[in-house]
Amino acid sequence: MVCLLPLKFCLKFGRGLASLIWLFLPAKRKRLAEENIRRCLHVSTAESARIARESTVQFGAMFMEVLSFPKLKGNMGSHVKVAGLEHLTAYKNSGKRGAVIMTCHSDNWELMGGAFAQNGIPLVGVAKKQRSEGADKFINEYRTLIGMHITYRSGVREMYKMLDEGHFIGLIMDQDVGRVDGVVVKFFNQATNFVTGAASMSRFRKVPIFPAFMHKNPDGTHTLEISPPLTVERTQDKHADIKKMTQQLATLIEEHVRKYPDEWFWLHDRWKSMHVEYTLEEVAEFEKNLGIGADDSDSARERKGD
Repeated sequence: MVCLLPLKFCLKFGRGLASLIWLFLPAKRKRLAEENIRRCLHVSTAESARIARESTVQFGAMFMEVLSFPKLKGNMGSHVKVAGLEHLTAYKNSGKRGAVIMTCHSDNWELMGGAFAQNGIPLVGVAKKQRSEGADKFINEYRTLIGMHITYRSGVREMYKMLDEGHFIGLIMDQDVGRVDGVVVKFFNQATNFVTGAASMSRFRKVPIFPAFMHKNPDGTHTLEISPPLTVERTQDKHADIKKMTQQLATLIEEHVRKYPDEWFWLHDRWKSMHVEYTLEEVAEFEKNLGIGADDSDSARERKGD
């Protein structure tokens, strides 16, 4: 039915449906999003409430766009404008190994993957397995339909194999990770656990990282912006090399979120592992080493309140 109806109508219907769902969202989740927004963007209570609602309501339109994949396939250019595609195609045509594409949960990241695939980029999407087997099968069928190859986060060996074969590994790296898988960097002037997959893969296989972010246009279409490649240094200190690049990528994500705050996934507890796995003294030490002074951040005190 969605594919038979005009896309603009479906997007409005999806937003309307999500607006109703927002009314029944637990107050605790709304409060978490609003607190994250105020802590990161230093906006008023009214503005944080607006951003929290808008960043959640957009999921209705996102879902309709995913359901429209059969219609968008082969006609992606009418809905997603791509800027900087030449950076990827030039590298692809060089005949080297594949590369890493780094992005975040902003705007419609599922549509972004489809845009890459429909523009001739052999993309491998690294997905998290859904708890519901039916939901996992559904979303992966639609991802495959639009041209993506999907592997799970646990399929590291497959990722490296496909990277060597010339595929581009798409990594969404803005979700919170535990102390085992992450490194502590500065994000919105707070000590934050960040996944190191992009930097580690780039350093180990000597391949570049292409930062890419998508945002909405006023007419309901999207623009996908691809930046020139970044390369991880290879010094004798492997950990320092990886942490330096991870910090650079975290800063790029922060800059994008500040520019398009309505489109980021604020409902996610981005700092969960910091206030669960670390003591306040450890967090303070991290922030001191990252150059975050007491006047710059009271995040540890706020997390204690949480």
